[in-house]
Amino acid sequence: MFNGLIREIGEVKSFDGAILKIKATHKPNLGDSIAVNGACLSVVEVYSDGFSVELSSESSGILALENLHSRVHIEPAMRIGDRIDGHLMQGHIDAIGVIKSIKKLSTGFDFFIELPNDILHLIANKGAVGVEGVSLTVNEINGNIMRLTLIPISMKDTLFGEFKVGRRVHIESDILARYIDRILKTNKETLTWQKADFYASIY
Repeated sequence: MFNGLIREIGEVKSFDGAILKIKATHKPNLGDSIAVNGACLSVVEVYSDGFSVELSSESSGILALENLHSRVHIEPAMRIGDRIDGHLMQGHIDAIGVIKSIKKLSTGFDFFIELPNDILHLIANKGAVGVEGVSLTVNEINGNIMRLTLIPISMKDTLFGEFKVGRRVHIESDILARYIDRILKTNKETLTWQKADFYASIY
């Protein structure tokens, strides 16, 4: 589990499509979970100046791999007893969003991100969302566009200050929304089967 607070900006040393080597001050152990741009990956090698994580075929097919060639967000997994200053995240990417526009405010910036239709029901106004591993609050949903506001310290401590319009970003919906959606779908399927069994029994 993670809480969406970036602990370090890592420098990508190499990436061959499967093994991602990152220069960082964080010293993990083999097998540790590290969120890289929000995606939970396992440490497979440790060096004096960093570590390597491995991407499965599943991860490679879901993630925005083009963003794994320069600098990346890093967050180690939480320990029991840690403070949760963001919100609980699993590092499981639900979808890829696209930055459609960026608006400078008197304090901070608004980011407008286009979301796929199949994830919209999991995103709520004033709810929590993970974008590139950063825990953020949804300020507004207008159609399939999500508006987020980043304050100056968030722009400074993350890579959002370098993001450009058109960039694809990792989206992780709130874990509670996911489970509620699953429960509702399961209940609906169960009721459908029960009705089918009932009608079959009377004919």
